[in-house]
Amino acid sequence: MEKIINIISEELKVKKFQVENAIKLIDEGNTIPFIARYRKEATGGLSDEQLRVLGERLTYLRNLEQRKEEIIKSIDEQGKLTDEIIQATAMATTLAEVEDIYRPYKQKKKTRATVAKAKGLEPLAEIIIKQEETKPINEIAKEYINIDSLSEEDLKNKDKVVKTEEDAIQGALDIIAEDISDNADFRKKIKRICYREGLISTKATNPEEKSNYEMYYDYSELVFRIPSHRILAINRGEKEEFLKVKIDKKEDKILYNLERQIIKGQTQFTQMLKDTILDSFKRLIEPSIDREIRSDLTEKAEGKAIKVFGQNAKQLLLGAPIKGKTVMGFDPAYRTGCKIAVIDETGKVLDISTVYPTAPQNDVEGAKKELLKLIKKDKIDMISIGNGTASRESESFVSDMIKEADHEVNYVIVSEAGASVYSASKLATEEYPDINVSIRGAISIARRLQDPLAELVKIDPKAIGVGQYQHDVNQKRLAESLTGVVEDAVNKVGVDVNTATPSLLSYVSGINASLAKNIVKYRDENGKIKTRKELLKVPKLGKVAFEQCAGFLRIMDGTNAIEMTAVHPESYEVAEKLLNNLGFNTEDIRNKEKVIELREKLKTVNIPSMAKELDVGEMTLNDIIQELSKPGRDPREDMPKPVLRTDVLKFEDLKDGMVLTGTVRNVIDFGCFVDIGVKYDGLVHISEMSDKYIKNPSEIVSVGDVVKVKVIKIDQERHKVGLSMKI
Repeated sequence: MEKIINIISEELKVKKFQVENAIKLIDEGNTIPFIARYRKEATGGLSDEQLRVLGERLTYLRNLEQRKEEIIKSIDEQGKLTDEIIQATAMATTLAEVEDIYRPYKQKKKTRATVAKAKGLEPLAEIIIKQEETKPINEIAKEYINIDSLSEEDLKNKDKVVKTEEDAIQGALDIIAEDISDNADFRKKIKRICYREGLISTKATNPEEKSNYEMYYDYSELVFRIPSHRILAINRGEKEEFLKVKIDKKEDKILYNLERQIIKGQTQFTQMLKDTILDSFKRLIEPSIDREIRSDLTEKAEGKAIKVFGQNAKQLLLGAPIKGKTVMGFDPAYRTGCKIAVIDETGKVLDISTVYPTAPQNDVEGAKKELLKLIKKDKIDMISIGNGTASRESESFVSDMIKEADHEVNYVIVSEAGASVYSASKLATEEYPDINVSIRGAISIARRLQDPLAELVKIDPKAIGVGQYQHDVNQKRLAESLTGVVEDAVNKVGVDVNTATPSLLSYVSGINASLAKNIVKYRDENGKIKTRKELLKVPKLGKVAFEQCAGFLRIMDGTNAIEMTAVHPESYEVAEKLLNNLGFNTEDIRNKEKVIELREKLKTVNIPSMAKELDVGEMTLNDIIQELSKPGRDPREDMPKPVLRTDVLKFEDLKDGMVLTGTVRNVIDFGCFVDIGVKYDGLVHISEMSDKYIKNPSEIVSVGDVVKVKVIKIDQERHKVGLSMKI
């Protein structure tokens, strides 16, 4: 365990005590959000992201140690364990290295070498590899011809017969070829050469065929330099049969290195060993190492893509909510009409409708009349337009229509990714059993503007649409990572226990889907929950779950005012003492004027001395002060607000040099896509993001950021816009 702690400590660049305590807390069953928020003293303030990486590495390294033990045991049972093998296994840092060590001792399926061994040709292979015998090899090989000593039955089996000297020599060389291929040291050195000097090369399967992969039709790049997004693009091109992919390597250098280690001067065995080394490399080593390198590159690229997807999803989930507004959800379409849903500030559906302002009906006047009537009747403040099919035509219609409204109305374009998935889901059917599937999408689009987090948790995170090659990566890894991202986002914001849906509650630390349903059922049967402690009455919600979830659940108008903050029940006494020391009580934090006064007093608190006086950790005290300074505050209020629009911009309106305000929709390895209000998002390449060198676009922007951009390139034919943030 000490070894694992040291490795993780070095990798994360944190102190050993932080890793040791974090592992202990994870092993005790605490969730990552709980540890990150309420056990800062123990972990030295490790963030949720650091703790998740720590958890992943802990699992990998424990699996690695377990595999090492299994391999040592297996080799020992074969009676072949040596000190060298024990040492090499102990030094191995990856599962691939461990498997290379085990390769010679693994139970093999039928191969040319296993057949040769069954024929008794191992001693001959040993004579050849030693290269000491002066007696002609053909004479030595005669001793292994067994055609006269076999039974008639055995003679029928080719795998048992050695007819000639040539058969014997070839069988012995097959054994040597496999031994060379299985040598862990040789494989390690060959891989090193391939990683340092190898090239990933791609060719078109049909150079005449048009596709998205044309830049890879005749392409090569050094293995160690190729970025993640190109690896995933090449993999997809190969899968779709547009590309042929291979690894070009320094074959002469590899063969020279092998010969130098195997051949001992000029003997009768020299040429046959050279030929065997070439055979071993071409037939056994190269295909296997190519697979390993491609697999390794893919795994790393997937890890990077999953990380980018997670960062983007988290930013989208933490998008600023638009509170206290009545919103019209507008789900654009052509033939089937645009679906309309009006929801009030609490998310309750007020009205639904379908209008046909787009082709083929083009009933602009009828649609205008219907929507202006709803705007007036329901006092609509904002219109949330989905960004899918017919979005820009719908936007053009809306921007004209709201000019005739009797009060100011703004509109916002929101991502509708996953809305159709949600509409047809079991969850949507339970929420809106009497509303048509097609209208549910409009409700989701409206609610995404009001509270992105509460709405987006209802959708499979993979369907949120802010990734890069998300369908090409390991889906299990992606799902696990995104579930963690959603958990972190939900627990960072906190959840109102009296209004939250089961889908939102199920992401709260310590609460699973079954407990979430039990909470809602209890709430429905008993009315509003008044205290956090009351949660212990919820069926199957025991003390362990309560400890994990309590601090993340908010009770906005309950018995204890502290419960509208993230202060954990274990710290209530500390919070109350702190308030009393400053001349306040818990009820004062409901009073806006008192809170302003309290905030000023809290700024003067000497954290180290107050922490000693209250017998609490400094980090915990600091968090309590932050919570009492802004009780009931939503951390998303600090996030960029959606860009409100009243007029539409057409693609044809764009001009070189035009400066626009847009919203970052997606961040990828090579830049970011920005919604500038035309039908197609513009690309800011990484080279156009800053005057200084940046390694990763996420250093500069996040999904949801509102940025100023300059138009630098317009491709009218392909509807592509190049943007720059260097204004």
